[in-house]
Amino acid sequence: MRTYATAQNVGLRQYQCDATAFRTDPVSGARAYVVLDGIGDRPDIRDWVRTAAARLARAAARRRDAEAGLRAVYDAYAADPLRQDDYTRRYEPSAAAIVAVHLPGQPLAIAWAGDCRAYAIQSGTARRLTQDHNLRRVYPPCEWRDGGNRNVITSYLGNNLSDEQARTEYPHPAIETATVSNPSGLRLLLASDGAYEPHEDAGHALPDLLTGTPGEAARRFVTTAVETSLKTSEDDGRQYADNATVLVADL
Repeated sequence: MRTYATAQNVGLRQYQCDATAFRTDPVSGARAYVVLDGIGDRPDIRDWVRTAAARLARAAARRRDAEAGLRAVYDAYAADPLRQDDYTRRYEPSAAAIVAVHLPGQPLAIAWAGDCRAYAIQSGTARRLTQDHNLRRVYPPCEWRDGGNRNVITSYLGNNLSDEQARTEYPHPAIETATVSNPSGLRLLLASDGAYEPHEDAGHALPDLLTGTPGEAARRFVTTAVETSLKTSEDDGRQYADNATVLVADL
C-alpha cells in the first residue's frame, strides 16, 4: 500500500509554481520527500521548480541525509555565475525548499531553506518541526510593532548566501535542520505557505484535516486551504488564493 500522497491547488495564480518529489534509494531504502514553493508566477519558474524538486529528492535519497542533499543542491545552484551577481540573480528562478529523509529504524531528518513547513501528526496532535525563514521571524510581532512581513523570505534555494553570511543579516543560517528520534507511527506533513497559512490564520486544528488515507488527507488540506483563503480575502474586499501544495507521508 502506498504510504504517501501529494496534492496541489493552483488557487488564483496563473501557474502552479509549487512542486513535490519523492525518491527511494535502491541500495539503502532511504526515502526522500520534497516540497518546493517557487517564488513568482511564471512558466519558467514552474518548469524550474519541477526539475529542482526531483534533483533535491535524488540528492537527499542517495546521500541518506536531508541536510547533505539540500546543501549539495543549494551549493550547485549558488555556484551559477548568474546567481553570484546581485542583479542577475533576481531574475533567476528560485524557491523555498524542504526535504525530509527517512530510513526505516532511523530518526527522521529534515532540512529546509525558506518558509515551507514540516509538521509531525501523532496521537491527535500536530507538532511543528521547522521555523520559517522570513521577515516575521527576523522581526517578531511580539517585539516589533506589526512585525516583519511573513511573505518576504530570508533564505531560499537559488540564493548564494552561506550559513555565515545569512547569520550576519538574519538570526538563522541559510539552511536549518530538525530531527525526530522515533518517527514510527508518525504522519508527516510537508506544506507550502499557501497550504498552511490559511489554516493557521483561521485557527484550524490540523489533525482534524489530516485524517483518512494520505491521499484523502492531502486533498482535503489543500482544498480547504484555498476555500478558506478565498472566503477570507473576499471578506476583506479582494479575492486571493496562493498555490497550495502538501505531501503527506505515514512513517
